Amino acid sequence: MNFGINTFLYASPFTTKNSSLFSKFKKWGFDSVELAIEDPSHIDPSKVLKAANKAKLKIGSVCAAMGPGRDFRGTASEQKTAMVYLKALVDQAVLLHSPIVAGPIYSLVGKADAVEKNQQKKEWALVVKNLKVLAKYAHQRHITLCVEPLNRFETDFLNTVDQALQLVKAVNSPALKIHLDTFHMNIEEKHLGASIVKTGKHLGHLHACGSDRGTPGGDHTDWKSIAKALKAIGYQGDVVIESFTTDVKVIARAAAIWRTIEPSRDNIAKNGVRFLKRTLC
Repeated sequence: MNFGINTFLYASPFTTKNSSLFSKFKKWGFDSVELAIEDPSHIDPSKVLKAANKAKLKIGSVCAAMGPGRDFRGTASEQKTAMVYLKALVDQAVLLHSPIVAGPIYSLVGKADAVEKNQQKKEWALVVKNLKVLAKYAHQRHITLCVEPLNRFETDFLNTVDQALQLVKAVNSPALKIHLDTFHMNIEEKHLGASIVKTGKHLGHLHACGSDRGTPGGDHTDWKSIAKALKAIGYQGDVVIESFTTDVKVIARAAAIWRTIEPSRDNIAKNGVRFLKRTLC
């Protein structure tokens, strides 16, 4: 099991120059970094990889940012825009020696409304169709896609493990797995450990953060049940801290971080990775 950190805690957008953060992450005890790439043009993959290698830090995953215009259940134009963006992330993952592209790779984040049953079926079919194409593209390049359920306030499309398992079954590709996030699970799942066990072999990626988006371990999340469940399914993937503060204004607004949750983002990173290693290993 590797322990990583998502770059959204420190930068939005992440650019090549932000690779200077890598040595600090390694010093604090992280094994890997998750690059949140909002636009592929923001980075030079060769330079970013060189910086990661110098810091002896693995680029464990590339995190998709599904912003405006990127929507597999939207208009034809939005579907095309999403496909171009996500294929570009797959291509960059190859260059970055990252095995995973993760996130809500199905729809625009924040698109949440009561949708009629017939419309739900149409949108489901569109997402499955597009993910089949993307998964085939990723599989040919030895990249795994990990699709992330979000909470009800951020999407009406995919909220639970049960829905994610249905989506994986419908797409039916060895390149598609599930990406779980403890923050979203705390809202949507009845029991976190049981949900992880249910995900089983389909779990490809895990985000860990406090129930308030703060430090893992400084919250009411049932981390003991998570640890037990991960051991039960033999999970060996990355566990990535994806917490937010008010320091990065764009992300703070997107994640509704209106107040100081922790003393500093460095506290989240350093205390979080120590807690996760102590608890999950």
